[in-house]
Amino acid sequence: MIPKTLKLAVMASRRALKAVLIDLSGTLHIEDAAVPGAQEALARLRQAPVTVKFVTNTTKECKRTLFERLRRLNFDLQEQEIFTSLTAARNLLEQRAVRPLLLVEDSALEDFTGLETSDPNAVVIGLAPDHFNYQTLNKAFRLILDGAPLIAIHKARYYKRKDGLALGPGPFVTGLEYATDTQATVVGKPEKGFFLEALRDLNCSPEEAVMIGDDARDDVGGAQNAGMLGILVKTGKYRPGDEGKINPPPHLMCDSFPEAVNHILENLLGSK
Repeated sequence: MIPKTLKLAVMASRRALKAVLIDLSGTLHIEDAAVPGAQEALARLRQAPVTVKFVTNTTKECKRTLFERLRRLNFDLQEQEIFTSLTAARNLLEQRAVRPLLLVEDSALEDFTGLETSDPNAVVIGLAPDHFNYQTLNKAFRLILDGAPLIAIHKARYYKRKDGLALGPGPFVTGLEYATDTQATVVGKPEKGFFLEALRDLNCSPEEAVMIGDDARDDVGGAQNAGMLGILVKTGKYRPGDEGKINPPPHLMCDSFPEAVNHILENLLGSK
């Protein structure tokens, strides 16, 4: 059996790169501040013969608000190029035809417009600091005990804010799993299905794509488990030693997104 690390090295040497998936928060920006040089690096990447798509677990705000934030930061992108875990969650809710109790920030509710939420029979959890209180979590706990499925938009342990690292939804999802002796369905990164869905409209296989992100487990580990290459950047939530938490390790580690773009242009495409 060929070790996965060797497989990734072989893939990198012979693949024809068609797509670059890029994480947003922590990779291109942190809240309302862009990672230095990120706008220019994205512009250079767009000159290459690859398709660019932005994939994010951000659940603090709807896709439209996120897009507007990035445009204010002078990033060259279109709203339809952003694939979010909120989108993946909505798709799952529609497939299952359930009425969700939505534990997400009010600013993210727009992406669930039109769904029936009265008399909920499912629990959906994203990042919702304003709703993670005893009363709301206990309501979710009781619904799950009565048979409602628990759907986690993602299970990130923590994320990066301007004032430092902050708890993600993962600890709250895990708490409900423990209390109800059930397992959540996770729809966002690092789930293989999330990455495959992001690639579906790009006419691109995982072996023809690379992922750039600041989260070793969710961005890089998830992408590589789906068959892609993963580049870990040392911005955002990255902490020294994160690269050792996944197997195989990242295809490459870079100080920042601009360095990752340089590597792609110089080594994975053969042009600058």
